[in-house]
Amino acid sequence: MMPTPNLPTKAAALLLGLALVLPALRASEGPTETQGRVNLPPDVLALPVEQAILTAPPHVPPPITRQHAARVVVHLEVREEIMRLADGVEYTFWTYGGTVPGSFIRIREGDVVEFHLDNHPSSKLPHNIDLHAVTGPGGGATSTFTAPGHSSQFTFKALNPGLYVYHCATAPVPMHIGNGMYGLILVEPKGGLPKVDREYYVMQGEFYTTGRYGEEGLQSFDMAKAIDERPPYVVFNGAVGSLVGDKAVTAKVGETVRIYFGVGGPNVTSSFHVIGEIFDKLWPEGGTKYVQENVQTTLVPSGGATIVEFKVDVPGTFILVDHSLTRAFNKGALGMLKVDGAEDRVIYSGKEVDAVYLGSQAEAGSESSRREAELKAKIAAEIRSNPAIAGLTKEMQIEKGKQVYMGLCFACHQADGKGLPGAFPPLANSDYMLADRDRAVRVVLKGLSGPVTVNGVTFNSVMPPQEAVLTDQQVADVMTYVFNAWGNSGDAFKVDHVKAIRNETR
Repeated sequence: MMPTPNLPTKAAALLLGLALVLPALRASEGPTETQGRVNLPPDVLALPVEQAILTAPPHVPPPITRQHAARVVVHLEVREEIMRLADGVEYTFWTYGGTVPGSFIRIREGDVVEFHLDNHPSSKLPHNIDLHAVTGPGGGATSTFTAPGHSSQFTFKALNPGLYVYHCATAPVPMHIGNGMYGLILVEPKGGLPKVDREYYVMQGEFYTTGRYGEEGLQSFDMAKAIDERPPYVVFNGAVGSLVGDKAVTAKVGETVRIYFGVGGPNVTSSFHVIGEIFDKLWPEGGTKYVQENVQTTLVPSGGATIVEFKVDVPGTFILVDHSLTRAFNKGALGMLKVDGAEDRVIYSGKEVDAVYLGSQAEAGSESSRREAELKAKIAAEIRSNPAIAGLTKEMQIEKGKQVYMGLCFACHQADGKGLPGAFPPLANSDYMLADRDRAVRVVLKGLSGPVTVNGVTFNSVMPPQEAVLTDQQVADVMTYVFNAWGNSGDAFKVDHVKAIRNETR
């Protein structure tokens, strides 16, 4: 299948705009010349060596108790993963360590860090990393441009304590960050930070999906919305509901809670607030001096961070939000801190938060989402066990697939599936296509070039990859149509089948 040769005017204008904009977005054009391992001086070589402890959000590595510098080895892996963005919504996230935000890194002022960036072989694109804690060109980005299946290494000394953002700086930079490539690195001061009872890791970021908020299915990145800064999703820790219900962070009455909060962006500033609490201490902009006390809401810029600390005095559910509140209640920037313990009705005498206030992310809403997932599973099982329903499902796939085919494929392969002699091979009664269903799906997703023989005739043309254009469901539908049109006959294609082939290592 080939796309129609003429792009709509709006799409053509967008591509032209991107061609003009993208050169200005390039922070790292590609790999720099490898200079070999650094020759460390004797005093650095004498330092003890330790492997950094990395944690997934909302968890934080334990405080550093040593009173001396060390040589710290950090291994951070890039993975491109399809994961949940919201109920019924999936997204291909580009991640550091398999999570959004990426793994939390904790080191000490004066440490010499040997940093390894590993790009998993299944990745489709090269990536790098810019750590705001690094003093040097690109914050490490110029030294870590890493192709799929490769690993890059560089060394830096942690000169400045503080809480810093890291992110990908491969062109187009907003797209890499907008797909989830950001995280936090804490450089503890030599004297350490004050002891607290609980520490948590929360980052805000926005996602520019082609579909509207809540539109189900696998969503892709929309550069036009990103340029216009119109994100359908603004979320904490990579997904709607990532910190609610049974995923909420917890504490007990009387404990002191510290939150390391950052904004990956790529564009939106956060007005971070905890409803029902006051920040006893605030370290603004990720610095190491708390310069403010008794703060209600703090601004955190894109690419910035803050440290907030407060003691919890009463039990209940405390709501973390971006106080630009449509982001919280309509786009997903909402989390929960659940506090257990004895009441103090002098401090607070009222009831817990009203479920109507929280909407779909209240307990009733979370339970409803779980029940919806259970019912979807039961429906799928019933369809599989009932031939009549399964037959209707296949018919529906055929009709949906025909719409995809007529919008994308028929210009080359023709409405009757016979193709164009000498140019594009037939799909009707195609021995090449019908012989291998996996290969057929792979061709649609990954493309095909070079000579192939179909029904005894050699064709030498190009089939461009459609994995960025079609969802797994659309591929399953159009393949079901093609395998059941023009005299062809075959079973329906399943979304899981397409997804498995999409995720194959090249």
